[in-house]
Amino acid sequence: MQLESPFHEGELLVQQRVGEAISAQQNGQIIANTLPRGALKFIEQQRMVVLGSVDAQQNIWASLLFGLPGFIKPIDSQAIEFDLTHASLNPCDPFWANIQTEPQVGMLMIELASRRRLRVNGSIAQLTSDRFRLDVVESYPNCPKYIQRRQMVPNLDLTTVPYTQPQFGQSLTSEQQRWIASADTLFVTSAHPTRGVDASHRGGNPGFVEILNDRSLRIPDYAGNSMFNTLGNLVVNPQAGLLFLDFDRSRTLQLTGQATIQWHLDRSIEATGGTHRYWDFAIEQWLETDLPQSLHWKFLDYSPHNPITANE
Repeated sequence: MQLESPFHEGELLVQQRVGEAISAQQNGQIIANTLPRGALKFIEQQRMVVLGSVDAQQNIWASLLFGLPGFIKPIDSQAIEFDLTHASLNPCDPFWANIQTEPQVGMLMIELASRRRLRVNGSIAQLTSDRFRLDVVESYPNCPKYIQRRQMVPNLDLTTVPYTQPQFGQSLTSEQQRWIASADTLFVTSAHPTRGVDASHRGGNPGFVEILNDRSLRIPDYAGNSMFNTLGNLVVNPQAGLLFLDFDRSRTLQLTGQATIQWHLDRSIEATGGTHRYWDFAIEQWLETDLPQSLHWKFLDYSPHNPITANE
């Protein structure tokens, strides 16, 4: 069922500021409080989901959860169940502690090989020691723009010891800076105080994320669906979480910090695809984790919609 008012005050402010309010209202008709009927099979096929959560200090984190097809399954049009017996769990990920005190989560199911993605925001509850239920508050599909196609090699072995102890820090190492500077994909999570958590994707050609210094990044804001869910959250609450996935070395880098929107920087128009918008991310803490070595991806191609980067 379509929501009567899908946008909060931050989203409306951004839509008005950039002159896309009419487009947002039209596109916002896809936002519903139930899962799209055509997406039920898609959900069951997923091996990877992005999850956004908030810790006790109100820091926002982006996390990844991997499993065999069917480890997430729609119960009906308003709820999704997680079967963790068919998932590869990282017990050190902040997500598990966060949902004990804050049940609001954002969820992004993204199939990189087909460029299909579905966003679901809701409230999560633990049913048993290895089963969770997510009750849907908002759900809608996203367009395939800026997604680099990769095929996950289906050899996830749940019998192996999947994760080593993570590393923590506040300033990026030289290796982490090189990693981010060559990345073509990241995931971002943000939150509104009363409307919940949102998980989203950002992509571009390698180099689209700029390293300002060892504790600050600059990310271009490309033209999208005009709804501005992430920027709308950041206007109200600057806390955010980022996650970089190293597809070649099977590791993740989770960052939590604060974002500042740069509405109109006088830089090359090509770098943002014409929007001139960026947001700067000030890192407060990072968490680097090795993934199970059974996780592998095969690169297929870049999105044809990616703007050129400064080093191209």
